[in-house]
Amino acid sequence: MNIKIGIGYDIHRLVEGRKLIIGGVDIPHSKGLLGHSDADVLIHSINDAILGACGLGDIGFHFPNTDMKYKDISSLILMEKVVQLMKDSRYKIVNCDNILIIEKPQIAPYVNLMKEKLCKVLEIKKENLNIKATTNEKLGFCGREEGIAAQSIVLLEGF
Repeated sequence: MNIKIGIGYDIHRLVEGRKLIIGGVDIPHSKGLLGHSDADVLIHSINDAILGACGLGDIGFHFPNTDMKYKDISSLILMEKVVQLMKDSRYKIVNCDNILIIEKPQIAPYVNLMKEKLCKVLEIKKENLNIKATTNEKLGFCGREEGIAAQSIVLLEGF
């Protein structure tokens, strides 16, 4: 078998005046994530996991924050580009497991919609994508609700 594993991690600061977009879903909240793109921490983490498994660097290399064409871009568009890079490397996703480190808001009501959006772009079935969340028990950056982090792991299979 030709398999590869990739790990991704991302974190963004919560600020007023921005939409909170996680997993391609606009989630009602008093603050949003700060970043050059839409700052979708979950998609960024998945993208880095895919790129890492393929040995293709990271999202900062492919979509630098110094390039204005990525300013406020939807991370779903960036994910489409990452999926194409993965396919060009002759790999497909077998499984993708993710965890969000988030105090508030609760994401459970949005997980199914996130999975629908992400599975469509990733070209996988819902049972091959897992999204879960945990709090940081009020500890640290995420625990003080200053930001949100995500970790992802992907299993890729060559074709």
